[in-house]
Amino acid sequence: MCGFWSVDGNLSITNELNSALFNRPGLKQEQMYVRDEFGRLLERERISSNEHLTRAILRERAATEEERQKAQRFAKQLEEKDRELKKHDAYYKEQLARLEERSAQFYKVTTEQYQKAADEVSARFKRYESHPICADLQDKILQCYRQHAQETLSCSALASQYLHCVNHAKQQSMLGRGG
Repeated sequence: MCGFWSVDGNLSITNELNSALFNRPGLKQEQMYVRDEFGRLLERERISSNEHLTRAILRERAATEEERQKAQRFAKQLEEKDRELKKHDAYYKEQLARLEERSAQFYKVTTEQYQKAADEVSARFKRYESHPICADLQDKILQCYRQHAQETLSCSALASQYLHCVNHAKQQSMLGRGG
């Protein structure tokens, strides 16, 4: 005989042990107690996991809500800055238009004043136009002097005509001015 086994192959000892273990009077209650404890343990774990998951979800929702509120605040600030920039832009465009208008008016007035002053100066100081008098005689005298550089008295008749012509022009000029 070897161990718990009988020669005929019966498990007599094993059967007795099994029967003693599983047919004990409090075994069913112990099994139920262990099963209940295990169930309560699993329930506590499930509840703890659910609580942990719920807290994580709530934290995530709070963080998401905070980010959403930040985004709304930034959007409002951005809209306010945009309105402010548009207001400044309109103000500066208006100021630029005013300056351009003033500049145009100033240019117009300045141009008018300049033209008026130029007209006054022109009226006050009429241009004196001079025309050479007795120009043909003057040319003849100069030519004579060049030809007779050593004999200048030979040009005296022309010089006398030129002098007479100049005096005559002076008299005409005096009569023309009323003096």
